[in-house]
Amino acid sequence: MKKILLFLTLHLFAFSFSQKQPDLAQYKNINNKLKNWYEYCKALAEKEKYTILINRAEVGIQIAKNNPKYLGKFYFYKGYGYEYTDNQYEKATEYFEKSLKLSHRTKDIKQETLALMRLNYMYYSLKEHKKAENLIQYIKKIVDTIHDSDSKGILLGSLGEYYLDRSEFENFINYKLKAIDYLKVDKKADSLKLNNIGVSYLQIADAYNDMKQYEKSVEYSNYARPFLNKSDGVAFLYNSLIEAYTHLGNLEMAKKNYLALYELANNNPMLDLNVSYANRNMAEFYLEKNRLELADDYADKALFFAVKSKDEEIEMEADVIKGKVLLEQKKYKPAIERLNQALNFAYVYDKRSFAEVNKKLSEAYAAQNQWEKAYYFHKIYTQTNDSLSIEAGKKSLADTEAKYQNKSKQQEIKSLSAENTIHELSIKNAKKQRLYLTSGLICIAIIGGLLYNQSRNRKKINKKLSFLNSELEKANKNKMRFFGILNHDLRSPVVSLIHFLNLQKDAPELIDPETKIRLEKQTSEATEQLLTQMEDLLLWSKGQMENFEPNKRFYNINEIFNEIEKEFVWASNVKIEYEILSNLKIFTDKEYLKTIIRNLMSNAVKVLQNVPDPKIVCKVWDQGDFHFILIKDNGGGTNIEKFRALYDDKISIGTTKGLGMHVIRDLCKAINCTIDVKSDTKLGETKIMLRIIKV
Repeated sequence: MKKILLFLTLHLFAFSFSQKQPDLAQYKNINNKLKNWYEYCKALAEKEKYTILINRAEVGIQIAKNNPKYLGKFYFYKGYGYEYTDNQYEKATEYFEKSLKLSHRTKDIKQETLALMRLNYMYYSLKEHKKAENLIQYIKKIVDTIHDSDSKGILLGSLGEYYLDRSEFENFINYKLKAIDYLKVDKKADSLKLNNIGVSYLQIADAYNDMKQYEKSVEYSNYARPFLNKSDGVAFLYNSLIEAYTHLGNLEMAKKNYLALYELANNNPMLDLNVSYANRNMAEFYLEKNRLELADDYADKALFFAVKSKDEEIEMEADVIKGKVLLEQKKYKPAIERLNQALNFAYVYDKRSFAEVNKKLSEAYAAQNQWEKAYYFHKIYTQTNDSLSIEAGKKSLADTEAKYQNKSKQQEIKSLSAENTIHELSIKNAKKQRLYLTSGLICIAIIGGLLYNQSRNRKKINKKLSFLNSELEKANKNKMRFFGILNHDLRSPVVSLIHFLNLQKDAPELIDPETKIRLEKQTSEATEQLLTQMEDLLLWSKGQMENFEPNKRFYNINEIFNEIEKEFVWASNVKIEYEILSNLKIFTDKEYLKTIIRNLMSNAVKVLQNVPDPKIVCKVWDQGDFHFILIKDNGGGTNIEKFRALYDDKISIGTTKGLGMHVIRDLCKAINCTIDVKSDTKLGETKIMLRIIKV
């Protein structure tokens, strides 16, 4: 999850919240023009208007040609826009480097710090290892000379992320904790800075996940929670907890955080990679438990959101888990296709993934007795694994050598010290004792402060845990809606179909040959239409269960009512008239509107069962700013109280009634459609009017 980790360390500087484009003509002074345009660009960045930001930053560049300080700032924002517009990292890097050069020349420490932070992430993403190494050496050189606590915290965090990329977790955690301390210096920190403190804690939590210390990961995730106030940081929190809890075997907590992540990521494309990562963790968990059906379902979801994220590394990781699941299912051919797809990017992003993919390909070909290919991929796996072992050995050797050199230097210092006079030794020992005493007192104070802070944070965390209990209730409400749709929309056609069949079975002597042929034709048509309607409803409901949101666009009203007319072929005893204004287009969700109209017409058919000359009129027209849809029947009218469920969501729902009204009410709310009911027992008719605003 390193890509998500580094991706989150963006929002360490405050933005203004005005988004109105300034009129530069009203400013005669060039400095006022630059200042106001700079504030405008900051607002665009905060509002995530990245495509517009690229264009507006270019305007700033043209204005600031003779002002290198502002020119560096506008170069930064143009790079920032490119970074977030389809991940155009090469272009972003070009402008971040220009910003770094100018901010260094003008001694704009804060702007230089921001450019360094973004370049650290760019070089990581583009695998520019040499540039990354030079950048880190420069940061190490200047970090101790910087006195601004925010800038110092940012640079220490960048150093930590460099060591995270190298899997040097001890150095990473040390730098990150120092960065957090500097960021906490500001007691009046804004929400963005607080969010980054939380993200830094989460990075440490994820490092503990990598080290398989999952309880420590949960601990640091809980440290992070009070500071997080942006959706990307909170999503990262859920990812860390899902990974930790699945490895701890606490499936209940893992699923709770999984559902919370889905709720947060709803309609937020920036969080697609987080959702993909969460599903990959769940797939890994069920794969280890050999519950392949569930593992396959989560792997499919991981792939779906990985593709939506348009991120090669995330897609590669999703392809790997899908290939592993297919392999365990003994679906060797699709497993090989999926693993080969992952192989295209695995070596670039993660050598360990590359080794694992080759191993799984070898196993898949061996299972098909394709020994030559199995040997080929196993050989690559062995070579890559050996290379990783050698690298690990070199690192271990380098660590050992560094420790040895350190001991040698210590021994040399001791030898030199022994040559000094007794007087010098006495002075040095006295100084050391004072230093040790002072350091001890400082350490005690720091430990006491940390313990106090930890206790206070835990109290805050306990107060915020209760909100998770509402998540499952929301999911249950969505399911109830769809059960209502299925119950109400399918019940009437099925009852009519049973009526046809019983009539043919119990009283065949009442049916003449001509009527029999007509009933058989109607029964056949009704059965086919019922099957089509069931398939449509089930497919639509399945797609909507995860996200009960309408998908609006323009539809021809004739198209909608043509489909509805076919669905009511079973109601042959009722005369249904359609008065539709031709070529009328309505901006709505087609399936939502069809379900509303189908429910209303089904209710009308029920009312007309024992009415002479039963008739339903469906009329559509537009007037003023609205489209109107009228459903009218001559069923005798009724008490308006029976329609109360259309307006009151507190009315109880039964198993055979009430669901339809609730479904109509909820779907009307979803597509911004108002509904009016008039029922007149004297005229013997009921009118239900739908009103949809024009777009």
